[in-house]
Amino acid sequence: MLDQQQWIRLTEDYVQQQLQHDSSGHDWWHIVRVRNMAVKLAQKEGADVFICELAALLHDVADEKLNPTKEAGLAKVNDWMASIDLDEAVQQRVMLIISTMSYNGGHNPLMETLEGMVVQDADRLDAIGAVGIARVFAYSGSRNRVIHDPGIEPIHFDTNAAYRQHQGTAINHFYEKLLKLKELMNTEQGKLMAASRHQYMVDYLARFYEEWDGRDT
Repeated sequence: MLDQQQWIRLTEDYVQQQLQHDSSGHDWWHIVRVRNMAVKLAQKEGADVFICELAALLHDVADEKLNPTKEAGLAKVNDWMASIDLDEAVQQRVMLIISTMSYNGGHNPLMETLEGMVVQDADRLDAIGAVGIARVFAYSGSRNRVIHDPGIEPIHFDTNAAYRQHQGTAINHFYEKLLKLKELMNTEQGKLMAASRHQYMVDYLARFYEEWDGRDT
């Protein structure tokens, strides 16, 4: 049987092959950042580093946005873990995390495990701050969404389906999701880091509106 580091190396290779050409902000380097952050948070919070690292590496291979359905994405990850003879208990822990960590319009239940909280925080930290701003516009461009339309108001999503089907603007996405993430962080370290990244987005939006309206002269 392989050891943990061998499983990690195999997973790195697999995920890089799957996501290296993505242009929506869910590319390999997003995975690298989330994995590194998950490891740091796991060490800080006393979580299982191996489970956190593995789930962080695989989380977007299963993402509903990058697959025909959520079920198809989860099945792809589950089948791949089985193909490398990953311990079944490890598979179950990883699948529990990646099947419940997405934002889904804010309708997902709280994470059940510390490892889930860590990986979710790591992913959400990469969605806010300077990198998060870059990813908003990358994703919006990949989906043919406009940057901003003052006539389109941000909306609240009553269901996950409404969130997934919504075609809004890049700027509205800050209000529909990103500015809400600071209050949804799970770990103490995640909350600390989210505070400064949140403020960076607030400052950016203030500057954006100044330039949009020509008030920066």
